[in-house]
Amino acid sequence: MAENEYIRFDWAMVRMLRQKSNFTILEGLLTTLLGMEIKIKQVLESTDESITDRNNRVDLLAIDDSGDEVFIEVQNNTEYAYFERIIFGMSKRATELVCNGKGQDYENVRKVYSVNIVYFSLGKGTDIVYHGKTEFRGIHNGDLLELSPFQRQKFNVDEVSDLYPEYYILKVNDFNRVAKSSIEEWAYYLNTGDVPKGAKAPGMEEVKEQLKVDRMSKAERSAYYKHLDNIVILRDNIYTEREEGRLEGRAEGRAEGREEGRAEGRAEGRAEGRAEGRAEGREEERRQNARRMKDLGLPAETISTVTGLTLEEVAEL
Repeated sequence: MAENEYIRFDWAMVRMLRQKSNFTILEGLLTTLLGMEIKIKQVLESTDESITDRNNRVDLLAIDDSGDEVFIEVQNNTEYAYFERIIFGMSKRATELVCNGKGQDYENVRKVYSVNIVYFSLGKGTDIVYHGKTEFRGIHNGDLLELSPFQRQKFNVDEVSDLYPEYYILKVNDFNRVAKSSIEEWAYYLNTGDVPKGAKAPGMEEVKEQLKVDRMSKAERSAYYKHLDNIVILRDNIYTEREEGRLEGRAEGRAEGREEGRAEGRAEGRAEGRAEGRAEGREEERRQNARRMKDLGLPAETISTVTGLTLEEVAEL
């Protein structure tokens, strides 16, 4: 075991960072990302969530640098419909905040930040951090709708967008280059599980002190290393399937060109034989991948989406 081997964030968030003693790590990440000091008051547990949601999402009640309470939702998941998942999660949280179930006025709804750490290819873009917020612009003049002086004083904000949820997406899956800023130090750790040498970002010292692998029990290390093995296998198989698919497509195209002019019956027979063989091989590969995903703890819906198997087929594995 390496002397300074650290626990990956995706594992730690589910099993460790909900503990008050480890709040400083999440506070460091959120302070770096949001650009203001964040102090976590408590982790909020919802009784109507599925087990999968609870294992991949952390809802926090925090205080910003102005002393105002804000809700922060941190999601850590692998899902191809993730943009829709973000909308669902934020809509659910906003609904819960309205009146807080106690008939309060809308003006009491607090600020919500949705922080999403994704370990897969989400959309198309070259940056590692994306920020989204709500603005209203005139469709004729293009002017930005602003708050009245009374609203600024009443709500203690400067812009309409300050009242609405804000979204952050960290695409960390491919970041392993030299970290030159605090957010890049976090991105490097989130992806690789290693702390960059000389890292000074908020929370990095706490990661080095509290998230060392050698602090885990033997049973915890065994489960953790199995998790890492499954991640490597899953990524390798997905990459291999994509490459094999491209190679098969090229081969089939060349074969079809050569087969032109030959007897149609023989060509169809060979094509059917090859197609059946490839289909059987792909089917078995899909099932193997699905089994590994189940070992990794991914939800059945995600496994079905990635592999193409039905939920019933996934359940039978």
